[in-house]
Amino acid sequence: MNILFLCTGNSCRSQMAEGWSRHLLDDNITVWSAGIEKHGINPLAVQAMAEAGVDISKHTSKLVDELDEQEFDYVITVCDHANELCPLFTGQTHVLHKGFEDPPRLAAGAADENEALIHYRRVRDEIRDFIKQIPEILLSNTKPD
Repeated sequence: MNILFLCTGNSCRSQMAEGWSRHLLDDNITVWSAGIEKHGINPLAVQAMAEAGVDISKHTSKLVDELDEQEFDYVITVCDHANELCPLFTGQTHVLHKGFEDPPRLAAGAADENEALIHYRRVRDEIRDFIKQIPEILLSNTKPD
């Protein structure tokens, strides 16, 4: 099974979802992440994931167009903007949406990096909890909560 996590800039939420999926899901599920735009990997997302034992430091930010040769069984949009602008996928691709708040936006007013990381950690943990539900969601073919 091939799953793509799609976000606006492929810098934070979709990268976390890819990292958690590689860490938690069965090897029969292959995952990618991409964005509608390319913003580069967010260093605080890398740090928050590393704290949880998942290394995404070697991930690269990709445009969804860079994966147009790949067929996906599921595309899961992880932000509202990507959901609204989600391109059409051919074949039997199912598109699901599970929006998460944007850690960089939440942390914009943070006094320092430690305060900013609070937001990244919370969203990281919410994404982890969602990824743990992926097999059940896909088997039941229900929409995520």
